[in-house]
Amino acid sequence: MAGLLLILLSPFYYGYILRFGSATWRWILDIGQDTKYRTYKSFNVRIPGGYTVHGIDVSSYQGKINWQKVKAMEEDGVQIKFAFIKATEGVLLSDPYFQRNWREAARAGITCGAYHFFLPQKSGLWQARFFLQTVRVEKGDLPMVVDVEKLYRTTPEKMRAQLTLFINQVEAKTGVKPIIYTNISFYQDYLQGYFDEYPLWIAHYYQPQLNIGSKTNWQFWQHSDKARINGINQKVDMSIFRGDTVAFQKLLVK
Repeated sequence: MAGLLLILLSPFYYGYILRFGSATWRWILDIGQDTKYRTYKSFNVRIPGGYTVHGIDVSSYQGKINWQKVKAMEEDGVQIKFAFIKATEGVLLSDPYFQRNWREAARAGITCGAYHFFLPQKSGLWQARFFLQTVRVEKGDLPMVVDVEKLYRTTPEKMRAQLTLFINQVEAKTGVKPIIYTNISFYQDYLQGYFDEYPLWIAHYYQPQLNIGSKTNWQFWQHSDKARINGINQKVDMSIFRGDTVAFQKLLVK
């Protein structure tokens, strides 16, 4: 009897009960769902399973962000570990929230990368110079990103020529290959086979898996544009990194 009382009064016993109860409740909630693509209620989205490094991307659209709340958010092992932050667009437009987001996200302990919204009808070289002038990449940051999504009445050949000028300039100045962001249809129609040596960040929403060739050099997958994140008042794009935390660390600027 004394031994039983010691067990019942032990904080380790109640810790075990709480962990068991939490796991059981999670199992009950997941009944009927694809376990590889289930809903995370606090994030308000379904998240593809099998990935451990999660992140978001933001711009002035999200307004003023409380990055400490973003960092603290967690559900069943899912936390925001990286953020891609819009810096520039074209040759003249700087995102008004970039400097604040760049400073505060890093201060909260989130790994950051900057992105440029590419306009193929403008000079790729001048866009790269503008981007590099705005962003100071340091050790531990993610590689710089170029976001290319539309032709804007240019031909695919002209778009690719200007994009080549852009990425060559960024790589020459930073010593790191930039990441190319695009959606899956634009990639398949205009980019596939032309920039295979560059890491890709592909947008492909509401799917349990990224429907793209296994040999494609994708590193990030933007799987939703409707995530709810603590500290942010607007819907947010959410992404996963393809590899584990070790591979993620290897990708960062040295």
